[in-house]
Amino acid sequence: MTTTTTARDSSHGSVPAVRFGPRSVIALALVSAVGLVAFTWPFLAPPTSRLSAHAQDAPWLFAGLLVLLVAVLAATISESGLGPKAVAMLGVLAATGAALRPIGAGTAGIEPMFFLMVLSGRVLGPGFGFVLGSTTMFASALLTGGVGPWMPFQMLAMGWFTMGAGLLPGPDRLRGRTELLMLAGYGFLAAFAYGTVMNLAGWPFMGTLASSIAFDPHATVPANLARFVAYCLATSLGWDLGRATVTVVLTLAVGPAVLRALRRATRRAAFETPVTFDPPAP
Repeated sequence: MTTTTTARDSSHGSVPAVRFGPRSVIALALVSAVGLVAFTWPFLAPPTSRLSAHAQDAPWLFAGLLVLLVAVLAATISESGLGPKAVAMLGVLAATGAALRPIGAGTAGIEPMFFLMVLSGRVLGPGFGFVLGSTTMFASALLTGGVGPWMPFQMLAMGWFTMGAGLLPGPDRLRGRTELLMLAGYGFLAAFAYGTVMNLAGWPFMGTLASSIAFDPHATVPANLARFVAYCLATSLGWDLGRATVTVVLTLAVGPAVLRALRRATRRAAFETPVTFDPPAP
């Protein structure tokens, strides 16, 4: 008796590595809601609130909370169908992304890992994409020594970034130049969005005495919003533009080859193919 597996290899694409179940969707919604509060609390808390009174402590509290929530969410998604073959692919892609991140680090936002996250999320789906994005950022933080209160925010933001690529339209039908242009456009916009939300995570750490564009817990929301816009323009616009440009260039240049390789690996992995037993030969 032999054991065989047959993969579904149609022209309409491959089966996602992880499917979102009801529990995963609920967990993702809850964690994302808490994450949005963690990122945007400077604009939600009035100047007289206790949270504003502890402006320097709040990022640490949210960072600790997000570590637990992201871990719970990753475990919930994993329980919905992250099998051994998907775990192996997750490990390879996360290690590759973590190794790519230090290339060009500190030089005008040259971060090639972002294009790999876009293409991986596109091929492997939003569930796998979220786990891959957060895992890659965690691994790269350990690799580069970038462990700090910002790391949970990076994990959540990169999870959103990679998951978003998996939610783009036409995963089974759209191919060729149109798909590449869509992925490049998404990568460009998402790179700026990632930089903006990460600015929100680090901005409250600046003391009001350090700069006129720092977060002021005693200022009104419009005043702090103006400070934040000025902070983004002064500190990260060039970096975000570099990240977005590199993502677009790499997506257009090597995207077709990487997409083919990922789709071929996904088909060969046959994540949801049942195991069948051949009848014994007469």
